[in-house]
Amino acid sequence: MARPTSEHPTPAEMMILNALWNRQPATARQLYEEIGEQRQVNYSTTVKTLTIMQRKGLIKRDDSVRPQLFRASMTREKTATRIVRDLAEKIFDGSTMLLAMQALSAKRATDDEIAKMRVLLDELEKNNDSK
Repeated sequence: MARPTSEHPTPAEMMILNALWNRQPATARQLYEEIGEQRQVNYSTTVKTLTIMQRKGLIKRDDSVRPQLFRASMTREKTATRIVRDLAEKIFDGSTMLLAMQALSAKRATDDEIAKMRVLLDELEKNNDSK
């Protein structure tokens, strides 16, 4: 029995999305060539993955031009937010704090990343104080 299709991108789909976010729009051939630099993949597999991604709503295809052009349906930020929110719900009972703590304990943050987190925390604290 086939497993149900996930609404979230698979690792192969993430490679395509990253390529699209970096160079939108792109043809299937351009995506195949870019992904081929990172891992061995067939052109037909790339086209099939694009078809699946379109069905899932992850990408849009422009049929008005030849060759067809593909674009990501959502920005990198919106996609990340959706995945992180779902992960927090499924694994951390909705707690973004537990998710953030787990992420920070899994891989050491750079000094620059820590500084950016402090700025974000200060902004969040200001927004909470103003409510």
